[in-house]
Amino acid sequence: MDIDANIRKVPNFPKEGILFYDITTILENPECFKHCVDTFANHYKDKEIDVIVGIEARGFIFGAALAYAMGKPFSIVRKPGKLPSKTLFEEYELEYGTDKIEMHEDTVKTGQKVLLVDDLLATGGTIQATANLVEKVGGVVVGMCFVVELDFLKGREKLEKYDLLSLQHYDNEDVKEA
Repeated sequence: MDIDANIRKVPNFPKEGILFYDITTILENPECFKHCVDTFANHYKDKEIDVIVGIEARGFIFGAALAYAMGKPFSIVRKPGKLPSKTLFEEYELEYGTDKIEMHEDTVKTGQKVLLVDDLLATGGTIQATANLVEKVGGVVVGMCFVVELDFLKGREKLEKYDLLSLQHYDNEDVKEA
């Protein structure tokens, strides 16, 4: 399956000079969406996983489908103020400034093995913050999976201690709009 052919490339979004890799077009192709979820499930089928955690927002889509496919509980990490019960937060650096993510403090239990899911790995800030949250509550991150990885932003370098799976890699932003 050609995942790249199912990703829309949008130049100058959300701002000038950024090439946005839009995975919503994968969701519009049931075969490609199934291929992505099945590839994740096959990669992790022999690993001990207790909980799958998806990161807002597109990580929810792939994470929930993967949790269903693997018969595992699904939990979420969100932007601040979106979760109704007691939460923990982690702050992380952006290109210009900082941001925060939160998760319910009781969503992962001590010793549980956790697989993190997001749509895209760029600089690694969000996924590292999520791993920090899981580890704060005593969870063990056994893997991280992504549909897209922007290799030129070197996010993988921050995550060397984790098992990473990315389905589509891009070496640079020199891609014409599809």
